[in-house]
Amino acid sequence: MTSEEIDIEFMEAVDRINDYTEPFPADFLLRLYAYYKKATNDYSRPSSSKPLITAFKTNALFQIQNISQDEAKQTYIALVNNYFLYRK
Repeated sequence: MTSEEIDIEFMEAVDRINDYTEPFPADFLLRLYAYYKKATNDYSRPSSSKPLITAFKTNALFQIQNISQDEAKQTYIALVNNYFLYRK
């Protein structure tokens, strides 16, 4: 798969998540958050009104620090596809 194809699939996965109106599990949201930030090269500091949530976000980012931008996009796509495939 080319980088351009990955970009297209990634944006489709992002749109799919943004269009979904039901709540997501917290652990799933943290993984999406981390892979999205890495995929988009967004290096801004995690923030939340609750320090514990900021800590969880920081930890999620720390866990994926050694993957490439394309790997992050592909993992994000796989997470989204698996979620919608197996959700009840």
